[in-house]
Amino acid sequence: MWLLAAIIAIPLIEIALFIMIGGWLSLWPTLALVVGTAVAGISVVRLQGRLALLDLRRAVDEMRDPAAPLAHGALLLMAGFLLLMPGFLTDAIGILLLIPAFRTFVMRQVATRVKVTRVETRGYARPARDQIIEGEYHDAADEPDRGEKRPTHRPSGWTRH
Repeated sequence: MWLLAAIIAIPLIEIALFIMIGGWLSLWPTLALVVGTAVAGISVVRLQGRLALLDLRRAVDEMRDPAAPLAHGALLLMAGFLLLMPGFLTDAIGILLLIPAFRTFVMRQVATRVKVTRVETRGYARPARDQIIEGEYHDAADEPDRGEKRPTHRPSGWTRH
């Protein structure tokens, strides 16, 4: 029910804000403000998105839980979407989502409503970086030539050039 209310309320709020701000600034400055916030917001989202991706890679490399970098990245995607939508309310929410402290606050609020379960894998152990794994190998180039491999069936014709 709350989703239906949001779908109805957000466009109405945006229209009201356009009318109020357009009456105060006039048409062209209002449109320039909407387009300017979208362009500036998207450039900031691209920069912070790269930083979030680097943080995610670092978390995976260090074998840390990647949930926080993934959540930051998802909220940055939402910020970019909101900034692309024309309107002042969506721009304000998108700009708030660009602030790392606000994203952390949103993640904490969502975390209070989410139950996390973990799946334990048994029998699989990833070796430590300094652990030595012994084994044998042979170089295929040193083996004697056993002749050319020949097909055991007639070609179908699909690979003919």
